Amino acid sequence: MVNPMTYLTLGLFLLACRYNHHVMAEDPDPLQDFCVADEKSKIFVNGFVCKNPKKVSADDFFFRGLGQPGDTNNAVGSNVTAANVMQIPGLNTLGISLVRIDFAVDGINPPHTHPRATEILVLLEGELFVGFVDTNNKLFSKKLEKGDVFVFPKALVHFQQNVGKENAVVISGLSSQFPGVQTIANSLFGAKPPLPDNVLSKAFRISSKLVDSIQAKFD
Repeated sequence: MVNPMTYLTLGLFLLACRYNHHVMAEDPDPLQDFCVADEKSKIFVNGFVCKNPKKVSADDFFFRGLGQPGDTNNAVGSNVTAANVMQIPGLNTLGISLVRIDFAVDGINPPHTHPRATEILVLLEGELFVGFVDTNNKLFSKKLEKGDVFVFPKALVHFQQNVGKENAVVISGLSSQFPGVQTIANSLFGAKPPLPDNVLSKAFRISSKLVDSIQAKFD
């Protein structure tokens, strides 16, 4: 006969797993119609304090920012225009956001991760080569044409590259009000204070001199 305490222990364990899953892996669920972010509040919480509902207006759920192309005149030839909780306070606790990404010819959105979100991308104009790398270092990639959709699983390293002869434009949805972004090259070679040369040289199997040269490009 199984000890009743075994069932109790198992139940508490499953409950803890479910609780930790929601706390650690997802945006908070709304417990009311909305919780518009009060970005002026001095109280620090995981997310944002709710704005007084009496002061909420339609503008808190509105953003006119994805209709204009971003400036791609930069080192990577791309520009990301975000529409997350920082631009739309009404997204607070709703677990979604958008970005527009513009690509010049040959432009790239360098390898990066979104630590808090899965991304689903739709190509509006142009041609892209896109892909992500899983934890077994397998590359999943595809050439996209106008209207195609591709998904990047949460927290995995991914990229996009314009392989067409014209500018490209995408809209991406993300499963977080504030998904975050960590660009791999910037994080490793542009960290402040910098990572030690010997760490990077051993990791990438390159000389310390080359490490210094690459780091100088991110100053």
